[in-house]
Amino acid sequence: MVSGAALAQPDWPSKPISIVVPFAAGGGTDLFARVLGAQIAKSLGQPVLIDNRPGASGNIGAEAVYRAAPDGHAVLYTAASFATATPFYPKLAFDAQRDFRVVTIAARIPHLLVVHPSLPVKSVKEFIALAKKRPDTLVFASTGMGSMGHLTLELFQARAGVSSTVVHYRGAAPAATAVLSGEASFSFLVPPVMQQQVKAGKLRALGTAARERAAVMPDVATFAEQGLTEIEANQWHGVFVHAKVPAAIVDRLHRAIVAALAVPEVRARLAAEGGEAVGLAPNEATAFYRDEIVRWGAVMQRAGIRPD
Repeated sequence: MVSGAALAQPDWPSKPISIVVPFAAGGGTDLFARVLGAQIAKSLGQPVLIDNRPGASGNIGAEAVYRAAPDGHAVLYTAASFATATPFYPKLAFDAQRDFRVVTIAARIPHLLVVHPSLPVKSVKEFIALAKKRPDTLVFASTGMGSMGHLTLELFQARAGVSSTVVHYRGAAPAATAVLSGEASFSFLVPPVMQQQVKAGKLRALGTAARERAAVMPDVATFAEQGLTEIEANQWHGVFVHAKVPAAIVDRLHRAIVAALAVPEVRARLAAEGGEAVGLAPNEATAFYRDEIVRWGAVMQRAGIRPD
């Protein structure tokens, strides 16, 4: 009897590895992929090439990996939208759960509630009290319909019993600009987008939507510390391959990623951008990914979020 490991291309990788990033160059996902890719190349002895394929909330890049040969040389490095954007694109060529294997969840970056400094609030409790006094009058700057920032708002509003007016922007940068200008009252953003503005007093951070405080913003208490539980919303980065890639290759790729995440320079680079190295095992990462699909799917259904 021949084992699965014996069938798994013992010479892998036999050529350069392409890490497909389904977002534009220069963003946080792209940056993290490049930092990890450089270390993975050293570990595996083959060049690692970053291939940016932006569009359709990451689904264009995902399709490129789906259509590539399932030999482990095409890897998808994507973000949390891979678990949340599928309902907005019902005619995809692939099924995100059936056609991909999860290698690991590589990193996570918490969302923080930030407000314009003119708002007379300095804590989550004070913000909720204000929102209840002024239902639907505070303007929320969304990072896009169905984005993690938008879903975090809906989760927060359901837990806090408040409502606001939602304005959708084309990404985190314009949403942050809207709050900075006072065009919007608040938003949920990750540290790289607004950390400097918070330090300069141009924005005020009220709470961290994670189990622990963000390492780069340790003075901002979590929602749980402020009495609002079950609010956890991270922008995570996951590594996926075609479902037909042999388990032995998946395991070796996972080990290379975990080794890269252990390098102090890598961890420091991630931390500087507000990220935390994770490195879940494939089975743990798969369970986490499926849970995210269910959890955020329920939030979308409850909030009535549907494709335009």
